[in-house]
Amino acid sequence: MMSENASKPMRLVVVGAGGRMGQALIRAIGETKDAVLSGAVERQGSAALGRDAGELAGVGSLGVLVTDDPLPVFAQADGVLDFTSPAASVEFAGYAAQAHIAHVIGTTGCSAEDDAKILAAARHATIVKSGNMSLGVNLLAALVEQAARALPAADFDIEVLEMHHRHKVDAPSGTALLLGQSAAEGRAIELEENSVRSRDGHTGSREAGTIGFATLRGGSVVGEHSVILAGAGERITLCHMAEDRSIFARGAVRAALWARGRKSGLYSMRDVLGLA
Repeated sequence: MMSENASKPMRLVVVGAGGRMGQALIRAIGETKDAVLSGAVERQGSAALGRDAGELAGVGSLGVLVTDDPLPVFAQADGVLDFTSPAASVEFAGYAAQAHIAHVIGTTGCSAEDDAKILAAARHATIVKSGNMSLGVNLLAALVEQAARALPAADFDIEVLEMHHRHKVDAPSGTALLLGQSAAEGRAIELEENSVRSRDGHTGSREAGTIGFATLRGGSVVGEHSVILAGAGERITLCHMAEDRSIFARGAVRAALWARGRKSGLYSMRDVLGLA
């Protein structure tokens, strides 16, 4: 059931507010009429602590100071936007569960143990988690699944190619894994048992039915992803290029608005877009 405050702007907290994505999220909230920034959180010792979150993001004073104590701001919020680190996201998921608010997680690099803890928190919080919050990427994932289902594994090899800026710390990217998982679901196989993450030396011929990953890092590339389905005499390439990280921020805000008032559980961007 929708709360009595559902008609009011959704009060959103940005965690990791001092980072590039945090600042993009603050700007995206400011551009959304149905949302308002109610809190901003950073880690202890951050240079952003005590600063006005709006000034930090270049949009002028918002009267919201960055804090390292998430509990009070979570208690006064309707949702939290989180592009931090796996350990931090697990911790924030627990706080969101305590506050019974929506939690949008764009953090990548989570382990199976991290995901299990987030799933447990989703019993009491409405969590939307995705390796990529871009609307275009999630549509691409649906197309990849459809293509993988339609093209025989014996005749078409699948390779996922991704490139990001030099500062990215996890590989393959969360988006690459999202696309690989979509391909695996299209072929009704387990990704972990059928993926090839690296090739070096005399590797022998490519094993039929596997899903390969190639990772590139350099410069300031926001994100480029291609899924190649290569057959004998023909090749299909499905790709997405992110030119500005604001697309991820806008997708996250949209996910939060979608999650407001929904029952507790773990959802994906495909749910948000009606593609699940």
